[in-house]
Amino acid sequence: MSDAPLILIVDDEPVARIRLRELLGDLAPQFAHAVIGEARTAADALSVIASLQPNIVLLDVQMPGMNGIELARHLSARAAVEHSAPMPAVIFVTAHDEYAVQAFDVRAIDYLLKPVRASRLLEALQRAVLSLPGERREAIDALARDTQTQRRQLSVHERGRVVLVPMVDVIYLKAELKYITVRTSEREFLIEESLTDLEQEFGERFVRIHRNALVARDAITGFERVAPSAQDSGGEPFWQVVMRDIKERLPVSRRQWSTVKALAS
Repeated sequence: MSDAPLILIVDDEPVARIRLRELLGDLAPQFAHAVIGEARTAADALSVIASLQPNIVLLDVQMPGMNGIELARHLSARAAVEHSAPMPAVIFVTAHDEYAVQAFDVRAIDYLLKPVRASRLLEALQRAVLSLPGERREAIDALARDTQTQRRQLSVHERGRVVLVPMVDVIYLKAELKYITVRTSEREFLIEESLTDLEQEFGERFVRIHRNALVARDAITGFERVAPSAQDSGGEPFWQVVMRDIKERLPVSRRQWSTVKALAS
């Protein structure tokens, strides 16, 4: 990294943020950097990271609402498909050592115990700049699995702001070109993620009905058999899913029909 790394501090405690700023100031002669800002919630941090693209994030683990590991999982998911926004190096800051799980031991990720010591912070910063974006993503994903941390929202970037869509509100996820349509009872959102990755992360909640669509299991209210149209004389009848709260129907592929039909039994 030729330029001085940009650092974002994320912690819900003002005293903790001040402490980190002071330590970073003390370390400036040994580790050139620029602190680009602070965030007190994970939701605020998502917006700041999207707009300022820090190289390093000092991230508190225990925060109200979305915790630090869940936030890191959002960053990993977005970096997987958005090459213009590489995964920042994440250094977790925590008051409890139960988060020092095996996934922390890889080179791409680090953690600091509060109260943070200057020598330990310097070591973590030096390791952070040596890690590669792909390694960071793999480390975060491993940590999420090991701690059984699943996202409770999807982060949607629209018109310069980040909107968090609760997973419990999502009726279906549908791949269309480079985007995923996230459908709730009220509206549609667009995200840039992989449908396959979403299926792996949320497989207990969603069922695949087609190669391009996942539907929330608890949103399925029934099925309809559809005859081919007059224009499609060579077509065959097919089934489609009836879902709660919306009039829209989605087709079920022949390959997935037996799996989907079993939900109704």
